[in-house]
Amino acid sequence: MRIDKNMSLTKKLETVLKQAIEEGYIPGGNILVLKDGKEVAYCESGYADVERKIPIRRDTIYRMYSLSKPITGAAVMILMERGLIDLTDPVSKFLPGFVNQKVATDAGTIPVKRDMVIKDLLSMTSGMPYPDSSHQAGREADAVFRKVIDNLDRDTAMTTLEIANALGQCSLHFQPGEHWMYGTSADILGAIVEVVSGMKYGEFLKKEIFEPLRMKDTAFYVPKEKQERLAKLYNYKDGKFVEQPTYNLGIQYPMNNPPAFESGGAGLASTIEDYSRFATMLLNHGELDGVRILSPKTVDFFTKGELLPWQQEDMNDWEMLAGYTYGNLMRVMKNPGAAFINGSAGEYGWDGWLGTYFSNFPDEKVSFLFMMQKKDAGTTSLTRKLRNVVVSALL
Repeated sequence: MRIDKNMSLTKKLETVLKQAIEEGYIPGGNILVLKDGKEVAYCESGYADVERKIPIRRDTIYRMYSLSKPITGAAVMILMERGLIDLTDPVSKFLPGFVNQKVATDAGTIPVKRDMVIKDLLSMTSGMPYPDSSHQAGREADAVFRKVIDNLDRDTAMTTLEIANALGQCSLHFQPGEHWMYGTSADILGAIVEVVSGMKYGEFLKKEIFEPLRMKDTAFYVPKEKQERLAKLYNYKDGKFVEQPTYNLGIQYPMNNPPAFESGGAGLASTIEDYSRFATMLLNHGELDGVRILSPKTVDFFTKGELLPWQQEDMNDWEMLAGYTYGNLMRVMKNPGAAFINGSAGEYGWDGWLGTYFSNFPDEKVSFLFMMQKKDAGTTSLTRKLRNVVVSALL
């Protein structure tokens, strides 16, 4: 691979992307970069469906997994700025499964010292884990998700509220607020939005975010007329790409039916174009094309979250996120010199388990988005390479 310093930004990104595809790292993906709300680079390469030779396009639909979380954070901000919730509200005020919670310890379960509050969920300091066989709380969460997956295609499919209340009855891994740990907090927030708004979570997002921002391909399922655009998930094995369906965290792989469980932490499908509209709205201080979603002050609060010192110690164990803190379901760059990636203070965003990714650079008014479908991906070496190209060119 040869990259000339005089190449256009699009050509540089395309060169790196195509090499990753040629090496069998991914079957395809696309990249979109905006500055001051205007597109400055876009490239696409490879296939969304290898067997049928359907190429990646701007309107390719991806499973977002944890890139659903920033949208859930924004939904909570909408409720907050309308005075419908207080971030110190106990979660048990909205969800009865969270009454009298217990914490798992080596000596057995003990009562919580204080109620879990909404801020704990936004900061991932709730003590609620994802499924994890290494500790009791994680094993209890795993049992809930096994039940969710077993019932996905049945009349007994568990709803967003039922799952949230079931998770609330599981043991916590630590006392609320005492540590940081990535887990199911965003799913609980989706359920709280349902209770407060009186709508299904997907209906709330459609009314308050997706329709106003014209995010026409973002939802918790992909209808029949759009299924052709849904990217497949592949692993590279024995010299070829092999489809690898997954129902991880209770998300339907085909995404072809409205789910009973609208997961605020992992359930959305979207396109690079749609998600760029959400990212641009945030860079524009809450407004896009004359439509306001959040106030400028709320966006400022939303995008500058920070862990408390003792909570930050736990996040420091995620070495690849050195230089970042966490808040409101997003990473926030605090110390660029400590990072493994080129960037600037104040940058924020997140990624998804299958490799979807976005970053906003508010001081420079730049958005970077990269979409692919690869298991256990999140922020990969490829993502960092592409981002470093963008940052070096535009920041």
